[in-house]
Amino acid sequence: MSADGRGGAGGEPAPPLPSAGARNGGRLRTRWQRFEGEGRLAGIDMARGAAVIGMFAAHMLALPDLAWADPSTWAGAVDGRPSILFATLAGVSIALFSGGGHPRATPDVRIRLLVRAGLIWALGIALSLMPVPIIVILPAYAVLFLCAIAVLGWGPRALFSLAAAIAVIGPLAVQGLNALGWRETAAGGLAYHLVGWNYPFVLWAAFVAGGMAIGRLRIRRLRVQVRLLLVGAGLALVGDGIIAPLAAAAGTGDRASASGAEAGVFVAALSGEPHGSGLGEAIGSGGFAIAVIGASLLVCRTPLRWLAIPLRAVGAMPLTAYTAQFAVWWAATAGTDSPLAGFHALDPFWPFALATLAGCTAWTLLIGRGPLEWAIDRVSRAAARARSVA
Repeated sequence: MSADGRGGAGGEPAPPLPSAGARNGGRLRTRWQRFEGEGRLAGIDMARGAAVIGMFAAHMLALPDLAWADPSTWAGAVDGRPSILFATLAGVSIALFSGGGHPRATPDVRIRLLVRAGLIWALGIALSLMPVPIIVILPAYAVLFLCAIAVLGWGPRALFSLAAAIAVIGPLAVQGLNALGWRETAAGGLAYHLVGWNYPFVLWAAFVAGGMAIGRLRIRRLRVQVRLLLVGAGLALVGDGIIAPLAAAAGTGDRASASGAEAGVFVAALSGEPHGSGLGEAIGSGGFAIAVIGASLLVCRTPLRWLAIPLRAVGAMPLTAYTAQFAVWWAATAGTDSPLAGFHALDPFWPFALATLAGCTAWTLLIGRGPLEWAIDRVSRAAARARSVA
């Protein structure tokens, strides 16, 4: 030991300990390198942040019926589309998590994804039990994660083909199952909530499969990003501009004709209505999601990526941000007779959205990963290590 109590080799004093300011600066630099490093895709974070803020708007604003020809109704675009964008991005994240363009369907990856699904499902059920008038999407996400395990080793072509097949067949399957009346039974009602049937996995698997296909592409390339934007815009035009109007016109006809109830099922299966689980919505909103992903990746190739830092920060901790709205809503309306009307009367969207953008930015730069994201990652890694040891 040296005279001042600091160890040093050969009797020389040890280098001075870093100051608190230096340590804090080092932590901030580490957080920034993780947020802005090559390991992250800024455009994916941006798109995911837009999906979260869009879901806030869908929950907290009174939305008009969307008519693309009337700009005053464009706020209605957040009805249904952000949740489909979020599901598509979940597929992208699963693909990146499992090797990107080089799929790794190893036991460790499967175990980690399985544990994540279980934890997300448990969180979703817990949020569903809160007196907050939001239909929780997390149980459906958990089921979709389980479905994704079966196709982890697939490449982009197979995944795109699967997504297209489900998008075409899924709407008819959803409407046919709904027509059976299973939800009216006690067991059916319980299953309805446990699997998040408001977002039926037999159709929503198309969005996750499509997102996984995108994640298997070389999405850092400019031409891939441009194609995503153009193909997504084209699909949105077909779904919202052709299929949905045809379904609406068919729906105004006489459904009580000779075809009876079956006609109603087929018409509903073509629907473009938000949360209608129809072909028009699947193609239109699915295409919208692909276009947003492509546009976000392109924007983040430019200096605009710096202006998008708050949105990207939300997208870096989406589960925490999504869950926070339940806590805020519950706290703001505790003891009121109508949580929905009471919260809407506060005009909460802009204050909450801005607070979320600021809070997530500060947390990401000063602390790092979101608390829920960190916890789920730690538990899933521990489960994978335990399997390896066993």
